[in-house]
Amino acid sequence: MQTRQLGFTDLHLTTVGLGTWAIGGPWQWGWGPQDDADSIAAIQQALDLGINWIDTAPAYGLGHSEEVIGQAVQGRKDGLIIATKCSRVWDDPSSGQIHGNLQAWSIRQEVEESLRRLDVDVIDLYQIHWPQPDEDIEQAWEEIARLVEVGKIRYAGASNFSVDQLKRVQSIHPVASLQPPFSMIHRDIEHELLPYCAEQNIGVIAYSPLQTGLLTGAFSQERLASLPADDMRHQQANFQEPTFTAILDLVDQLRPIAEGNGRTLAELAIAWVLSRPGVTAAIVGARRPEQIVQTAPAADWQLMPAELLQIEELLRVHL
Repeated sequence: MQTRQLGFTDLHLTTVGLGTWAIGGPWQWGWGPQDDADSIAAIQQALDLGINWIDTAPAYGLGHSEEVIGQAVQGRKDGLIIATKCSRVWDDPSSGQIHGNLQAWSIRQEVEESLRRLDVDVIDLYQIHWPQPDEDIEQAWEEIARLVEVGKIRYAGASNFSVDQLKRVQSIHPVASLQPPFSMIHRDIEHELLPYCAEQNIGVIAYSPLQTGLLTGAFSQERLASLPADDMRHQQANFQEPTFTAILDLVDQLRPIAEGNGRTLAELAIAWVLSRPGVTAAIVGARRPEQIVQTAPAADWQLMPAELLQIEELLRVHL
């Protein structure tokens, strides 16, 4: 599986990384119930396929995703890159509710808890999950820079930042990476963020390249209706009409391109994201081992120019 250098760092990421949002299980923005045995099997399958990095966050299941990763990678940490985050915290675990905190004391506490749950001595990439509250970004970044200096963190990254927010922290300590949402459906970063990151040698790790499953070809009206009541996708605009039907129509039109290459729609969606200039890698979630088996091959699929033009026309017509 090919790798790409993450910005100015010495981290070389496989172009597909494993995302662990869903394996956290139920919480405010969870994906419904999840079996830990399936999660561990999915993580180990990803490593078997050659994926060399895992992305997680304390918020995913209020620490549970990190704990599961810590169990799954025992004895397999050599060469493994783990990225986690800070700034989304909770007061009452039973409520499943989170809020933003970027104060220095909270960052110090969060990094220690993540180190413990993951059972590692250093975090390879530590990212501010959301820049909220905005007025505390500098305070948090200064603390993260200190944690890099003392060896708790190797590199500092940002998630869901604007260009202006990146500029504010870049003057304090170098930003190694940005993690934004990016898919065929969600292309806002192409206008300013991708060019800025390329100019500043900031790596870009795209999340939700499958748009929370919508671009896999697995969705229908019946599948949507069968999602658990606590699946956060019920709250997303893309799963509301008329957008939902428009996306299903787009997916039907994309299907011949994937099938003509002997590939899945999920692979097509990921390969398209990886084809965009400035993108280092894509985060692909998996709740069961067979899911990552079906998506990991996208890491080595290079779409032809004619196919990219055909996709661009379909996106123009349907979205």
